[in-house]
Amino acid sequence: MGVRNGWIDHFFNDRWRYVRLLRQSEYNHNIGCFFLIRIFVEIRRRRLGRLLGYSIPLNAFGPGLALPHRGDIVVNSYARIGPNCRIHIGTNIGTQIGTLDEVPVMGRNCYIGPGAKLYGKIVIGDNVIIGANAVVNKSFPEGNCTIAGIPARVISEKSTVGLFSCGYEESGKE
Repeated sequence: MGVRNGWIDHFFNDRWRYVRLLRQSEYNHNIGCFFLIRIFVEIRRRRLGRLLGYSIPLNAFGPGLALPHRGDIVVNSYARIGPNCRIHIGTNIGTQIGTLDEVPVMGRNCYIGPGAKLYGKIVIGDNVIIGANAVVNKSFPEGNCTIAGIPARVISEKSTVGLFSCGYEESGKE
């Protein structure tokens, strides 16, 4: 995410701070932490999210979420995205019109390009690259490919294997 090794960059990088607050809010929510602590952390997360343009619910992403840029990112609260996801600006992950829970489910090691729109009850497999401005409204459960276009289709067999610095595919961790 562009965070260098210096402690100053870790404390003053707002995108990294947002991911840290998101994880802290998820932890507090999941263990049933004291109410006032949960509220305090959640208020800080939402305030920073408004500043950055993020609308990301709790427990939607697995570990290894990377938000490399500021900008509009909207994710439905029912969506589930696996570990090690890199998501760029202008991305919407939402529901089919008229429903609340028919949302995308994505595998591990996904790269979502700028402006991508994913909606409906679809399944995206592991190691998928979603191109910029793609509109994904059908499933690609096999994974290990690049999808792009309006509507999205497989354009290449290139996948995210080797693109991420900490790949969960080698270690098997979740």
